[in-house]
Amino acid sequence: MSTPKTISFRIDSDKVAALDKIAANMQRDRSFLLNQAVDAYLDWSAGLEAAIREGLNAAKEGRWVEHEVVLQRMANIGKKRKTA
Repeated sequence: MSTPKTISFRIDSDKVAALDKIAANMQRDRSFLLNQAVDAYLDWSAGLEAAIREGLNAAKEGRWVEHEVVLQRMANIGKKRKTA
């Protein structure tokens, strides 16, 4: 387990107030919410990086779909949603 470290950064006061309101409703402190947000961002960023790496590897291996096929598939998805 890593050692907690205190950092500081600038944030608009209205965002601080919104965080404090949420924290109070959850009976938590602002630091708890900020840690949750940072964890979620780091997870999202790692997933995005993995997806990009996977896409680049697929392209290097010649696995891709032609642009026109993608456009047609997207159009079909839109049609299916409208009829659902």
